[in-house]
Amino acid sequence: MKSLLSITDIKDEIFEILDLAKSFKDGKIEGKPLKDKSLAMIFQKSSTRTRVSFEVGIHELGGYPLFLSSDEIQMGRGEPISDTAKVLSRYVDGIMIRAIEHSDVVELEKEADVPIINGLTNLEHPCQALADMLTVKEHLGNFDGKFAYLGDGNNVCNSLILICACLGMNITVACPVNYQPDEKIVHIARKIAEENDSYIIITDEVELAVKHATTVYTDVWISMGDEKESKKRRQDLKKYQVNEELMKLANPDAIFMHCLPAIRGEEVTSEVIDGKQSVVIDQAENRLHAQKAIMYHLLK
Repeated sequence: MKSLLSITDIKDEIFEILDLAKSFKDGKIEGKPLKDKSLAMIFQKSSTRTRVSFEVGIHELGGYPLFLSSDEIQMGRGEPISDTAKVLSRYVDGIMIRAIEHSDVVELEKEADVPIINGLTNLEHPCQALADMLTVKEHLGNFDGKFAYLGDGNNVCNSLILICACLGMNITVACPVNYQPDEKIVHIARKIAEENDSYIIITDEVELAVKHATTVYTDVWISMGDEKESKKRRQDLKKYQVNEELMKLANPDAIFMHCLPAIRGEEVTSEVIDGKQSVVIDQAENRLHAQKAIMYHLLK
């Protein structure tokens, strides 16, 4: 039984999963390959893209989704994660969880007898990273370019660093000193990058990151749970805004990416996210195809 908690769980299967996602998008896989399979979807945090893509995705594959809000199940009232994991394993074929703490997902996987899919934690967002790389491949044709990430070195950033390392894609992350990505993840990713002859640069210099980039990526400065730090975060991150002047430093045919939701006027200007270089809607659509590939890969 295999689960997806981190990009490292599938580091040798990423190309296979991306090929599957492309096949699903192109309609090359017919029928209902997950007929009668059921997926429990636990949400401790609200969502648009994660919920809809998994729910529609498993339906289109012939399976059945069960939406479980943390307010509606006993885990939200103090039931041990181990009990929830063991009981759900008797009912369903897989569990997707969008959690607050990564440690909760680790415990769920330890106690469950079915595959667990990390739909987001405070440490990683592997499903997003897979959809992102599907989008990069579609628009750029390969992973030979330079990936630039700006802003808060959050869960999305952590997964992007890992997946770029696994694919042999160079990545430069520009964040303020106190907002840089997880040190352990960077350490793991650098070892993988060395094997694949690519590099990972962590800096606080915006121009260094964006210069000659083929992909420019950012995320919200204030994620769910960070609201109390809103004023400080806006101040600390304001020079990391992606705007038209900054995009001029990237390659002329560079693409702009954002995992959404976006706050126009904060981490990105309207001119960029709604402009010709933006691929954010393609990126959002690809969550569906990537999710289908993940479920097929783990549940089939």
